[in-house]
Amino acid sequence: MAMITDPDDFFTLGCGRCDRFATPDCSTRPWIDGLNALRRICLDVGLEETVKWAHPCYMHAGRNIAIFGAFRGDFRLSFLNPSLLVDSEGVLEPQGPNSQTPGMIRFTANAQVAELEPVIRAYLRQLMDHAEAGTKPAKTEREIDVPDELTEALDADPELAEAFHALTPGRQKSYLFALNQAKQSATRVARIEKFRDKIIAGKGALER
Repeated sequence: MAMITDPDDFFTLGCGRCDRFATPDCSTRPWIDGLNALRRICLDVGLEETVKWAHPCYMHAGRNIAIFGAFRGDFRLSFLNPSLLVDSEGVLEPQGPNSQTPGMIRFTANAQVAELEPVIRAYLRQLMDHAEAGTKPAKTEREIDVPDELTEALDADPELAEAFHALTPGRQKSYLFALNQAKQSATRVARIEKFRDKIIAGKGALER
């Protein structure tokens, strides 16, 4: 399955990342009115539309500003560099349990986009101003425990160790998160075995 490269395809066919692409069952279908409303807002404020990670991404002054997502139960507007945002309206949610900064507006009804349009415009404008000024978010380092089982596996498997240490920091962290979520040592060992091929291939825990 080839992921899309044209933003128009997202609004007519989907993202191309699963076999529901271009079918009535695609996750974009129930939310198409809301997604089109978000698109209108982003283009109206002057953002440049492109595709990244098979989803519509909106840029300004050479910086990613926001990206869309559509799921079974909701659709989302995710802000990039959300630590620069002042969430004066308290509408932002974290992307997931490991997110350091809330940076997403989740919609469960198409009409919610119109209700939040003034807020969306204001938040996009905040990030556009930061992009124009070249403001960068402060870097925050967070220590993540390396499970003993992973240390032992890397010591025992030089090929795995070389591949793991060659991963980007973000991909390494994705495995640490996945392993630390397991409460039992046996589960962590099993996950390491399951992840081995992906690590060797240079992929992160959530990558296909």
